[in-house]
Amino acid sequence: MADMSPFQDDATTPPATTGAADPLAVFRHDRLPSWALVHRRIDPTEIDDVDGAVAKAIGAVASLLPSSGRACIAVGSRGIDRIAEVARATVDVLRARGLDVFAIPAMGSHGAATADGQLAVLASLGITPESIGCEIRSSMDTVQIGTVEDGIPVFVDRHAFEEADVVIPINRVKPHTDFTGPVESGLLKMIAIGLGKQRGADTFHGEGFDTFHRLIPSVAAFTLGSVPIPFGLALVENGHARLRRIEAVPAASMYEREQALLREADSSLARLPVDALDVLILDRIGKDISGLGMDSNVVGRYYSGPTGRAPLIQRIVVRGLTDETEGNAVGIGMADVVLRDAVERMDNAKTYMNCVTAKTPEGARIALTVDTDRQGLDVAIACCIKVEPERARIVRILDTKHLEWLLASEPLLEELVATGTCDIASPVAPIGFDHEGRFTDALPG
Repeated sequence: MADMSPFQDDATTPPATTGAADPLAVFRHDRLPSWALVHRRIDPTEIDDVDGAVAKAIGAVASLLPSSGRACIAVGSRGIDRIAEVARATVDVLRARGLDVFAIPAMGSHGAATADGQLAVLASLGITPESIGCEIRSSMDTVQIGTVEDGIPVFVDRHAFEEADVVIPINRVKPHTDFTGPVESGLLKMIAIGLGKQRGADTFHGEGFDTFHRLIPSVAAFTLGSVPIPFGLALVENGHARLRRIEAVPAASMYEREQALLREADSSLARLPVDALDVLILDRIGKDISGLGMDSNVVGRYYSGPTGRAPLIQRIVVRGLTDETEGNAVGIGMADVVLRDAVERMDNAKTYMNCVTAKTPEGARIALTVDTDRQGLDVAIACCIKVEPERARIVRILDTKHLEWLLASEPLLEELVATGTCDIASPVAPIGFDHEGRFTDALPG
């Protein structure tokens, strides 16, 4: 495995920021644990032929479609595997059945809550008029179609409501990062919140996440009874974040079926294969990774503290943002230590819009900020309780969406191998830093 080793010849070379030159040198730990590259075996089941899977899924519910008219497909969630291919295939199938097709962004307040911003988000997903073969009508205009419960207004995108004979939402079903319920992220959430644009999302979030388990089904049921949505296209991913299922779910059975798909998605979600960590290092966070930047279902933490599901992590370090998140650093507030690179890439307008709409300003809070990886690791360990630095349980991953490879400290290796899903892929070696205090060890991918 020598050719796969992430370690460099200068792995133990001390960084330039030592001694008095480093204002955080007082926290320097001279006896860090060694670590090794670990490979996790994750179920690889995935869809090879997206076009065929979409055609088969829609074919199963074709009787619910009119023979002519205008069809609107609603898309917009980030980070979905091959979403542009799914959208294009859906357009092709609907058009082949005699329908004129256009698309809309259904993403609440994303894209800084502007029509152009939402088009830019779709473009970042590979969804353009040219790539999917139909017009995209982007507007923040909505229509209030009624109220539910104690007068809570229900909003729907104007183009979808006024200009379409059928509306087909396309979304991934997965565990949500902010709440739990019978249904979480998926078709019903897109119908209840995504279609409502910023106005609807802001109104909805104003009720608080603790109401979502009840409000999403209520608002979605009202919308399904008022808007011609014959079915939605549900997508489920495997632990590699690759599509494993594409299913057309009829409106009449959407609530029940989505609960089953959520259970499948939850069981397929890749998680950290340990119950407790002292330090988790994330190379990057971003909206393309998770709606929360880092998936709370993976890190076992929310803004308010532990979620109650493993792992229990003492400290989280964030090194940077993905390019695809375009400065939206929502979720950075879950970190305990952040590198300045991540902070400087933060777009305040995009991040604040997301956090204010979600009523979670803590998502944009900036933690202890350091300049180098060495400082980040030292400070994180220093903030831990009852930890000997040389025995610290440390894991480093690319992000919470890609968990096939991780760097794990030596005290964890026996436990990881015992899971039966992990193999040690490199020799155990010291944690390496270059002369600027940056990690010299690289993660595949």
